[in-house]
Amino acid sequence: MKEKGQYYVLKEKAVPDVLLRVVEAKRLLDSGKITSVQEVTERVGISRSSFYKYKDDIFPFRETAKGKTITMVIQLDDEPGLLSVVLKTVAEFNANILTIHQSIPINGIASLTLSVDVLAQTGDVAEMVAHIEEQRGIHYVKILGRE
Repeated sequence: MKEKGQYYVLKEKAVPDVLLRVVEAKRLLDSGKITSVQEVTERVGISRSSFYKYKDDIFPFRETAKGKTITMVIQLDDEPGLLSVVLKTVAEFNANILTIHQSIPINGIASLTLSVDVLAQTGDVAEMVAHIEEQRGIHYVKILGRE
């Protein structure tokens, strides 16, 4: 039996449409542009029962990341300067690197485990991860956990 309170980090493409619509409904309510749950659920195309069922269980990753430690695994090519590009990106987003562990490269590919402290002044973590992921030589970035 699974424990209550387990968390998963998913990429947007893996999240069911109804949950993405709940996030949008919450965003609209938080903006103050719409104050009625009935109106906001009609606008995003979900039932009120779906909104109430999921509203406390789905939120954008960036929304609660501040003050947390994010641990990620990055698979990258063994190229001079590529680790430096990753670390520079983390610094540019004003996050604090806590731990770094890079495996010995096998067949020209290494795994990097990076723990990052997300501070109040840190930029959008999802944007930081996307920026790392789009660098030449990066195969993938996976979020292992958040504390």
